[in-house]
Amino acid sequence: MFVLADLKDTIRIPPEQFHLKLPDAIKDEINRKLANKVLLNVGLCIALRDIKKLGDSIILPGDGASHTVVHYRYIVFRPMIGEVLTAKIRSCSREGVHVTLGFFDDILIPATALQHPSRYEEAEQAWVWEYPLEDGGHHDLFMDINNPIKFKVTGETFEESSPIGPPVGDEANSANAADPKVPYRITGAINESGLGLLSWWDQQNQDDDENVDPEEETEEPFDENE
Repeated sequence: MFVLADLKDTIRIPPEQFHLKLPDAIKDEINRKLANKVLLNVGLCIALRDIKKLGDSIILPGDGASHTVVHYRYIVFRPMIGEVLTAKIRSCSREGVHVTLGFFDDILIPATALQHPSRYEEAEQAWVWEYPLEDGGHHDLFMDINNPIKFKVTGETFEESSPIGPPVGDEANSANAADPKVPYRITGAINESGLGLLSWWDQQNQDDDENVDPEEETEEPFDENE
């Protein structure tokens, strides 16, 4: 889920920070610049791990600040494709289930990647898994907000999100105005055994435990009709 990214940058230290030791001033500036920011095709920056190398510091004409080339490693959030994560349901829409890790919200489990068959309940604003029963019926399992959910990472999308000025004139009220871009988005799936709400499988494990005869050495299910 977290990786170390090797990065290189020129760090500017203003004169008012010259009283600090250079490594400390550079660490503060790197974290101020990158913490909780998304780097294109790298991931969500969390915290500085260490500085590997400091170049010479120079002062450019017309600028009293120092400029130092720095090689460093940064802790980055970027889960691997196929990795299984545990999060919480943030909301549901016809698009799918939106989940959050607390520090990262842009995760979508599309409707096509939910357990089958599932349906969307407009009144409840929730997706429902129609869990099949042996008698041919089904039992509704609701995917409610704040419930812990386990999902598999199936994709990621990076987008350029350079800052732009606010809309002017009619653009400010236009329905066609572009929505803010999400710089980093993760797509997940729960349509496999063991994935989905943790409560689903906890309940199943409890039911399985209740059907096991503690006097038996084997782990075969206990048949109530015997």
